[in-house]
Amino acid sequence: MKRFMAMLNRHKNKDPPPAKLLDLAGQLCQDFQSSSPTLEKLVGAIMGCKHKTYFLTNVHIVRACVLVHVHKGQHDTACRLLECCRAEEKEELVQLWHEIHYQQVMEKHRTDFLTPLQKFRCRKRNPPPVSLCPEGLKNRNYPDEVRQELHRFAAEVTTNPNKEQREGLAQDTNLQPTQVYNWFANYRRRQKS
Repeated sequence: MKRFMAMLNRHKNKDPPPAKLLDLAGQLCQDFQSSSPTLEKLVGAIMGCKHKTYFLTNVHIVRACVLVHVHKGQHDTACRLLECCRAEEKEELVQLWHEIHYQQVMEKHRTDFLTPLQKFRCRKRNPPPVSLCPEGLKNRNYPDEVRQELHRFAAEVTTNPNKEQREGLAQDTNLQPTQVYNWFANYRRRQKS
């Protein structure tokens, strides 16, 4: 830690900072996984440095900064940090995004855990920003042609196909038979309401 602080002071005017300094910061963030006073001091030095954008290209540093902010109850700051960071490990950053929001919901409801349904609702209410998902979120809806085929079958043949019909539809639409089964079950449920 002393070595890092000395290097940071020595290179505070260098633009960009040397790669050795960034690597050392990443290694220290990995070593101090839990939210310890040492990690908080390290994060404070990184966030106070004029070259913090260079540090935020390392996923270990980003994770450490987010964890420290969440530990302090600064959820909005942690989210803004994730939005502006330039680390490459997008999946891990999206997971961090969700963890921040899970933490907020747990604090709001004064609970120690969330059910899968609560987590799902939390993810729906707080989708990750475009900076973390440049290609967009996964769309769980079927393509229009598949839905049209399923709707046509429901209107012209039956809303409750038997096993052979479901297997035929699955082949025609490139779905699994269980997906076809679930689609029709949901379709019937929607028709009732």
